[in-house]
Amino acid sequence: MKLVIGITGSTGVVYGVRILEALKECGVETHLVITEWAKKCLAMETDYKIDDVKNLAAQYSDDSNLASGISSGTYQTDGMIVIPCSMKTLSSIANGYDETLVARAAGVTLKESRKLILVTRETPLTAINLENMLKLARLGVVILPPVPGFYTKPKSIEQIIDHTVGKCLDQFGIEHNLYKRWGT
Repeated sequence: MKLVIGITGSTGVVYGVRILEALKECGVETHLVITEWAKKCLAMETDYKIDDVKNLAAQYSDDSNLASGISSGTYQTDGMIVIPCSMKTLSSIANGYDETLVARAAGVTLKESRKLILVTRETPLTAINLENMLKLARLGVVILPPVPGFYTKPKSIEQIIDHTVGKCLDQFGIEHNLYKRWGT
């Protein structure tokens, strides 16, 4: 399996780092794109260095590189996860404004009928945010905000993060033990 991972400039960049770790552990090949604001959030919110995050992926492309392979439908992937997904990126994807590689790769994912997951990060949501989400959901995009399941009785922030990451992996049928499933 090969997935494109976009990390955008919204709080919660640790979700993007953790999904890369989990996908690497599961043997999934990843192609990573990190926006400039995500790089700033990485420095503000975590102790991770940008090179450490890049090294979690099999391939990396700069967000300004619209000539990257992932900007073409001929580049074969199984789908894309934008985690976290800023409202700016959501708007770009919803309106076909492919100014960045993350938005372009998401647009390609849509046009090639591949699975697209957006882990949207913002609160409260405006009517514009909700309309953009609805537009994309009607096209088959999975809108997966990082809402923890407290039935798992998380004891740490890491367990809350793992719940959302696990929900993303579930969307692609990737086996994991990141959280306790309901009724088990």
